[in-house]
Amino acid sequence: MNAPPYRGRFAPSPTGPLHFGSLLAAIGSYADARAQQGGWLVRIEDLDRNRAVAGADCAILSTLEAFGLDWDETVVYQSQRRALYQAALEQLRESGLSYPCACTRREIAARGLQGPEGPIYPGTCRAGLPPNRSPRSERLRVADMELSVPDAVQGGIVQHLAREVGDLVLRRADGFYAYQLAVVVDDAEQGITQVVRGADLLASTPRQVYLQRCLGLPRPAYAHLPLVLGDDGRKLSKSLAAAPVDPSNPLPALERAWRLLGQTPLAEPPSDVETFWQQAIPSWDPSRVPSGPHRLGSRQTGAADRHAPAPQ
Repeated sequence: MNAPPYRGRFAPSPTGPLHFGSLLAAIGSYADARAQQGGWLVRIEDLDRNRAVAGADCAILSTLEAFGLDWDETVVYQSQRRALYQAALEQLRESGLSYPCACTRREIAARGLQGPEGPIYPGTCRAGLPPNRSPRSERLRVADMELSVPDAVQGGIVQHLAREVGDLVLRRADGFYAYQLAVVVDDAEQGITQVVRGADLLASTPRQVYLQRCLGLPRPAYAHLPLVLGDDGRKLSKSLAAAPVDPSNPLPALERAWRLLGQTPLAEPPSDVETFWQQAIPSWDPSRVPSGPHRLGSRQTGAADRHAPAPQ
């Protein structure tokens, strides 16, 4: 049986202009797709309208175009796909895999054990809502099992969802569908076969794979690219150093991202974006992508650094 055609995607949130860390993820995702003659889609993850910045989606798309990142098919917006998420939620309800939850964040913090990413939900509402309480959110019942997911760059991740995360939120108290549910539904509906994205989402991957199993959806292959850190050691999107990239002068950022992705220098200095991609796509080598993060101003990292300790 032949494997399905390669379909990749880039899924930015419209919370501001595109910064270098997101650009690096977009470049890696695009290069991987085009090097394999695959499709590359763009999805705007604007489900949480409280965080979306007016006009940021157009600015992001314009920046992608300036950097030669041409996408296939119509750009998809999560805010227009709520019916798909609701259908998935109803499927989980009918299967007995979800339940209403009345707990507040303060209650969870007070009762839950501390996990790697915060308080672990203690299962207060698993057997039913407490007396005189109304549902606030909806959660997924996770099994008492360890889940291992291979990753082409990071080597993979092993997570015990029940012990490390607890039952996942599917619909939040504010009425928005949770990111984990939306991204799983979107990837399946769009036929995504390869997810190439930033390593900040590596810990989310087992949750998404578990949801795929619960919904009977196919699992794409995963590759999580190294993060770019600010001088303060924080993820660039959360750092004061996260200045937007300059779409009027894309070549320096393209070449810098190429180096940070561990790729061999191009044979000839490109004169424009088009000649950059003409050389870059045939030479793309995913095995050279390093696993560790980069600080701004750090040296070039290549394949030899794949298993080196992350900068402290």
